Amino acid sequence: MQNSTFVKDKERKGNSLKSLFRLLHYVKPYRLEFGMGLFLLLIASVSGLALPKLLGQLIDGGKQGIDSGATTYIAWLLLGILAIQAIFSFFRVVFFVNVTEKTLAALRQTVYSHLVKMPMHVFLHKRVGELSSRISADVTLLQEIFNNTLAELVRQLVIIVGGLVLLMITSFQLTVFMLLLLPVMVVLAEVFGRFINKYAMQVQDKVAVSNTIVEETLQGIFSVKAFVSEFFEISRYRGQTNEMARLGMRGGKYRGLFDAFVIVGIFGTLVAVIYRGVTTGVASGELLSFLLYAVYIASSITGLAEVYTSLQKSIGATTHLFDLLEEPVEALTDFKTIAPENQLHGKINFCNIHFHYPTRENIHVLQGVSFEAFSNQKVAIVGSSGAGKSTIVSLLLRLYDPVEGGVFFDGRDSATIPLSELRAQIAVVPQDVFLFGGTIAENIGYGRRGASEDEIIAAAEKANAWEFIQRFPLGLETIVGERGIQLSGGQRQRIAIARAVLKAPRILILDEATSALDSESERLVQDALDKLMEGRTSIVIAHRLATVRQADKIIVLHQGQIVEEGTHRELIGVTGGLYKNLSEMQFTN
Repeated sequence: MQNSTFVKDKERKGNSLKSLFRLLHYVKPYRLEFGMGLFLLLIASVSGLALPKLLGQLIDGGKQGIDSGATTYIAWLLLGILAIQAIFSFFRVVFFVNVTEKTLAALRQTVYSHLVKMPMHVFLHKRVGELSSRISADVTLLQEIFNNTLAELVRQLVIIVGGLVLLMITSFQLTVFMLLLLPVMVVLAEVFGRFINKYAMQVQDKVAVSNTIVEETLQGIFSVKAFVSEFFEISRYRGQTNEMARLGMRGGKYRGLFDAFVIVGIFGTLVAVIYRGVTTGVASGELLSFLLYAVYIASSITGLAEVYTSLQKSIGATTHLFDLLEEPVEALTDFKTIAPENQLHGKINFCNIHFHYPTRENIHVLQGVSFEAFSNQKVAIVGSSGAGKSTIVSLLLRLYDPVEGGVFFDGRDSATIPLSELRAQIAVVPQDVFLFGGTIAENIGYGRRGASEDEIIAAAEKANAWEFIQRFPLGLETIVGERGIQLSGGQRQRIAIARAVLKAPRILILDEATSALDSESERLVQDALDKLMEGRTSIVIAHRLATVRQADKIIVLHQGQIVEEGTHRELIGVTGGLYKNLSEMQFTN
């Protein structure tokens, strides 16, 4: 058991160091500025080591009546070193801050790019609040590494190593006497560091969970208020933040114990050194130099404890970030135009599709589904909830790939068509429309970046949206609010249709596009959809059978299998058929 724990700790430590080294990859483009900052830091740190020696000489020179010119020279030399340190420190800070901001911007961009490229199945087991916390809280933690921690680490190490060398030159006997405590310090630093690292990572996890609660609560604020759940959410958030505080306070105890030991151990040693120096007759100037070097080293070792603590926190954040970057991404391409060989003509074939979601492998959503849709044909897919209708949409867009079988476009396996070019030729108008919080123009223009205002207006007119857009005082510049909250359901739906019109897709998917609308909104939306479907292959997912009567083909799904297929007239005549039963229930109620 102890061996396995030791192996796990060793692996965790190795992964932590690996994460830190990977972080340096993002510094590489700015290595010249970073190198200049390190150079200035080294010069400032090394020059600072001359101060104790010169101060000792200044005191001894004054006591022994040495030539006043030499004493004045030493004083001016001290002031010159201080000026050099001040100037170099200023430029070092400027260089390091510049490198930090550029590096963190690159890291944020990398993490965000990775997030939006991750396949859908990753989002089945990761919550949005947790992911957004990684790009905000975790990356912000790393700012401390580059701005202060790294500089302090280098400075403290230079002072400790250089100070020890100068201590031995000043008094070898006193140096050996003082160093007896160091092995104990190293062992304790390792022990406390493990505890600090463990609690730092746990706190970061709690931060991510609490951020998730905030994000989900604010996104679903309507449901929270409708179900009178304000105090439940407050209690949930309070529990997570209290746990976060508890872990932070427990980690703080270990940091406090470590700092207390450092203070007692190091400064207690200084008292012993002074006593030994005085009793052995060391000259006052030499003893002062020795003590100043010892104080330098003591404060640097104390500083290293803080640096180590800060590094452990940053290691936790870095590990989380790079774990996220290990998640797979889709093979997306930033294409300008669709290659001629990848342009779709609109024919779709589902061939013996079997599918289950990665998180629910025992639930078979589709079982041996096969159907064909010809170019410019309108195909409706109907069935009860959970029959697998929306899964077909996901497979067409290749948000997921089938477990068995294949999806073909124009006789070509969808897996052989570049993913971005495939999706660029398919548009979806869903039931639950998502609008970005910007303007109406921005939301419609999302269908094709770079579209002119005239093109956006033309798309809005075809979607029957221009009539209500004109009534707004700001027209296209009207802010729709978070998720389009400022608009009605029918207005949101028509903006989504306008977005699809602007995209001009070859294949159109309507996923319950009118099921949540009142009769007047449904009439306007259905009219817009009819215009949009002209000249395109259309896949219509529907619960309400009134919207699919004119389809060229109706496919009836039940428990993941196709049980009926034909036109409305053909299926309505099937005695005991599922479509006929669904139709009778809807039209007689």
